[in-house]
Amino acid sequence: MPGKGRADRNGVASITIEKTHSARVGNVRAGRGVAEIQRARLLAAMTEICGERGGANVTVAHVVERAGVSRRTFYELFDDRDECFLAAFDDAIERAAAYAFERYDPSARWTERLRSALTGLLWFLDVESDAGWLLIVGSLGAGAGVLQARRRVLAQIVSVVDEGRAESKTDLGLSPMTAEGVVGAVFSVIHGRMIDSPRTVEADGPSLVELLNPLMSIVAMPYLGPAAARRELKRPIPEAMVRPVRVAGDPLRGLAMRITYRTVKVLVVLAQNPGSSNREIGEAAGIADQGQTSKLLRRLDRLGLVQNTGPGHRSGERNVWTLTPKGHEIQQAVATQRVG
Repeated sequence: MPGKGRADRNGVASITIEKTHSARVGNVRAGRGVAEIQRARLLAAMTEICGERGGANVTVAHVVERAGVSRRTFYELFDDRDECFLAAFDDAIERAAAYAFERYDPSARWTERLRSALTGLLWFLDVESDAGWLLIVGSLGAGAGVLQARRRVLAQIVSVVDEGRAESKTDLGLSPMTAEGVVGAVFSVIHGRMIDSPRTVEADGPSLVELLNPLMSIVAMPYLGPAAARRELKRPIPEAMVRPVRVAGDPLRGLAMRITYRTVKVLVVLAQNPGSSNREIGEAAGIADQGQTSKLLRRLDRLGLVQNTGPGHRSGERNVWTLTPKGHEIQQAVATQRVG
């Protein structure tokens, strides 16, 4: 049966080739997954340290130590510190834009479009204070590439504000430079509030969304006049935005907050040990700094992934943390990705 022998050998060879190909594809995918997680950890570390030290004082050594990633891995992903900072800046811009356009209606009137976008931006700065600090404050001390990227973003915002000239009924002959002045004033106020009352581990500070009406009044004044500016001051402040957490695709990129190795560890700990306290979570997740643990839990709480069902420290008792249904969903998605 020589024909059968050849068929058997060909069949075995085909199976061997197929298995080898599948293994190689699996290794490539796994390698990409690890690289993406490492990159996410480095960007999160850059963002955190920028808030602590200022953009000009962040070094590669600071970033790799905080991320728990080797210098070799850093330089496999980025050419230098400035490229990593620019990547963190671009990432923060993408997330800020997601907030700003959450309720944006391009067919709405000019003031409504601006109010919607500004509301989202202020909520972003409140919820993701580290990323917000990098965008508004830390980027001013970064390299030329980041400053150029910042100018491009501001130019886009200026162009939207400049559309107010078409809405103006005052016939004052406003120039395009008016929009530059308005945007400069708005961001100067936001920058000043973030410097004066930073949202830190110890205290969240006043909510920036409370600036919405005064800032919209500044925007409306030159284009629509004093009456419109006064109306903006009296409008109700919208309720807190609850952003949907997207799980489709890569869950590490689907959340409004960057998921880091620490975040994954905390979610896993709470999935396995619901009702844990801050200290218990920190110890199980390998986070030595209790302040960092508290900071991370507050962020996850704002995103609706965890909830504190205990009296907390104000009553002199322990916090009792559990995953929310959305937290369980994200934890399962991350676990599936890590296994796959």
